[in-house]
Amino acid sequence: MIEDRTSEIALIHRAQAQSLKKEQIRQKLWVSLMWFFGLITVAILIMVVGYVLVQGGKAISWDFLSTAPKGGISGEGGISTTVATTFYLVGLTLLVATPLGVGAAVFLIEYAGEQSLSSKFLRSVISVANFAVETLAGIPSIIFGLFGYALFVSTLKFGFSLLSAALAGACLVLPTIIRTTEEALRAVPDDYRRGSLALGATKWQTLYRIVLPAGLPGIITGIILSVGRVISETAIFYVTLGGSYRLPTSIMDGGRTLALHLYYLAMDTRAFDKAMGTGAVLVVMIILINLLIDLVSRKLTAGVRKVR
Repeated sequence: MIEDRTSEIALIHRAQAQSLKKEQIRQKLWVSLMWFFGLITVAILIMVVGYVLVQGGKAISWDFLSTAPKGGISGEGGISTTVATTFYLVGLTLLVATPLGVGAAVFLIEYAGEQSLSSKFLRSVISVANFAVETLAGIPSIIFGLFGYALFVSTLKFGFSLLSAALAGACLVLPTIIRTTEEALRAVPDDYRRGSLALGATKWQTLYRIVLPAGLPGIITGIILSVGRVISETAIFYVTLGGSYRLPTSIMDGGRTLALHLYYLAMDTRAFDKAMGTGAVLVVMIILINLLIDLVSRKLTAGVRKVR
């Protein structure tokens, strides 16, 4: 009996060891597979960015960076005015989209839930609003461009201008800012809100001094994504900005962003070397902006932690 029991226990231990070994092998295979996919993704990114930088770097010079495009089929001139127009457009677009997007997200997360409990109509409105945000996030950018052309360029008579392009661009990035801000606010523990209210703070004081600072890194992430979207977008600005290579002197003037200039160089001229140079500058600009905003986010996050 004792020998049978001993052999039975040994069989159980052997089976458990084999099962554990299989699980370890399976886990190693999954980890190796994830590493493989990750390395493939990084390799593709390095290849694309490296190719653009190497090929485009041949066309980059001080004259290329400091002179304005001159037009023509040869793509003469540089990109100075397109760089300035890109920054103008990004700043104006975020000036419109950030308050609207953050405000909408704050309402949907912090206020809409409480108000919807007392009204079936409000619940329906909030459901429609959430559905609208999800739908807008999947609409092609050219649709926003046609909407911007019909409303801002033609109906409101803003013409092909920075204002028309910025308003259309704000419509484009609103879903991104709203969704990322919502996720950032949801990530803030409810204990922060309850503790603040228990100490006598008002709803607005809790939101302004506790919730928003705690969710600031996530909000900035949405702004980073929006900056990249505006800089790299072409279709929406093709029908709202106009394409002039001159430097705009007011928000009612047209212009040409780097991405739009790249499109014109690639499609309407023979200057493929300058198109690659413009692409290289565009890639470097996006990388630098992301690094800058990430640095600011880290500083702000560190400041919030010190306050806590």
